[in-house]
Amino acid sequence: MSKPIAVFWFRRDLRLEDNAGLYHALKSGYPVLPLFIFDTKILDDLPAHDDARVEFIRQAVADLAGALEDLGSAMYVAVGTPADVWRQLLQKYRIAAVYTNRDYEPYALERDAAVADLLKEREIPFLDFKDHVIFEHDEVVKDDGTPYTVFTPYSRKWKAKLGSGLNDPSEASAQSFYFRSYPTAAYSSRFLQTQPLPVPALSDMGFAPAGIPFPPKTVTQGLIRKYDQTRNFPAIDGTSRLGVHFRFGTISIREKARLASTLNETYLNELIWRDFYSQILAHFPHVVHAPFKPQYDQIPWREAREEFERWCSGQTGYPIVDAGMRELNQTGYMHNRVRMITASFLTKHLLIDWRRGEAYFAKKLLDFDLASNNGGWQWAAGCGTDAAPYFRIFNPDSQTKKFDPELRYIRKWVPEVDSARYPKPIVEHNFARQRCLETYKRALQE
Repeated sequence: MSKPIAVFWFRRDLRLEDNAGLYHALKSGYPVLPLFIFDTKILDDLPAHDDARVEFIRQAVADLAGALEDLGSAMYVAVGTPADVWRQLLQKYRIAAVYTNRDYEPYALERDAAVADLLKEREIPFLDFKDHVIFEHDEVVKDDGTPYTVFTPYSRKWKAKLGSGLNDPSEASAQSFYFRSYPTAAYSSRFLQTQPLPVPALSDMGFAPAGIPFPPKTVTQGLIRKYDQTRNFPAIDGTSRLGVHFRFGTISIREKARLASTLNETYLNELIWRDFYSQILAHFPHVVHAPFKPQYDQIPWREAREEFERWCSGQTGYPIVDAGMRELNQTGYMHNRVRMITASFLTKHLLIDWRRGEAYFAKKLLDFDLASNNGGWQWAAGCGTDAAPYFRIFNPDSQTKKFDPELRYIRKWVPEVDSARYPKPIVEHNFARQRCLETYKRALQE
C-alpha cells in the first residue's frame, strides 16, 4: 500500500511563497502533491482561442513546475472537469487530506462543494483557507453583524481591525493572519519527492499565444509612495499594473498590503476596494445578474447595437473613450481612471445596459475579477453600492483636460485623432446628459 499524501490544489494562488493553504498542507505531516487543473468547464466557455489569461496561467503554472522540480518535486497538471480529475487522483494516490485556498465566485463555490462531497464519501477532509483577500465577507461587518454597503465606513472598520491585529499579534490566529507571512520556504522539503511531470502546452488545450505582453509582478516603493499623485494620469506609469497578479495570486495580497500600509494610504485603499467588492458579492449574490439597487432594473436601456459596436472598437468620436477601448483591445489592460470614463459613457451617454459593458470587459481584461468588475460597472451606472446619486455623469472632454491635457495618452492609442479620418462624436454631450437624467428620473419615480 502506498504511503498517504496530502494534495494542495492551486487555483487563484499561483505562487509558493506566503501561500496560506500551502503552508498548512506542508505542516500537515504528509508529503504534499501540488495540483493544478485546467478546468474545461471554464475553458470551453471562453469565446476566443487566443485568450491571454489562459496563456498567463499556463506560464505561471510552468514557472511553479520548474521551481518544484528544483525541490525534487513536481506539479501534477491535469486538463478536464474537476470531478473527473479528482476521481482519477483518488484511484492513483492514497490521499489523506486535501488543502486549498478559498475562491469566492459562484461557480467556484459550486465546484468546491461538489469536490468536498466527493472526498467526504471517502472520509477525506477538504480544508480551505483564506488567502485571496485580507478580510473575508464576515470579518468586517457593522456592530450589529450586518454587512457594510458603503465603502467609506467599511474602510474605516477594515483599517481599525487591521490595526488591532498589528498592535496585538496574539490576536491573529493561524487561520487569520492579517499581515503576517506564511513561511512556506521553511517546509519546502515536505513536497512529495517525485520525477518531473509534463505541463500541457497551450496547443494541447486548443489555445494559441495571444501576443499580449504581461506586466511584471514587481513594483517600486517609489511608485507606491507617489501613487496618490500619479494614479489618475493614464499617459504616465503611475499605477502598479498588478491586477492580473492579484487575480491569479502570483503575488501575495498580504505582502503588498504590508507595503502599502507604510507607504501610501491611497494605494492601501485600492486593496480595500477588492475586499469590499468581494464581501458585497458574498452577501448580495444577486449582483451577478442584477443591480444592487433593485429599482434600477426599471431603467429602459437602449439596444443600440451599432453604437455598442462603435464603443467596443473605439470609434465613438470621443478621444479619451476611444483611447481606452483600443488600449483594452490591444493589451488586455485599461487604466483605472479611463475604465470609469468608458463605463460612464456607455451607461450614461449611450444608455446601454451596464451588463453588456461588464461582459465585454470580462472577455477582454487580463485582470478580470468578477466582484471588482461587477462593482465597478454598477458604480458607473449608478445602480451599485455607491452613495452618490445617479446624476454624476462624466464629461469626457473635461476628464481629458484634467487627466490627459497634452493628449499624450490619446495620441498613443488614437493617432488619427486630429485627422479627417477620425469619426464625429456618436452623440452630443449635452443632449446625452439630459436624456440620461430624464430617463433615470422617470424610471426611478415609477
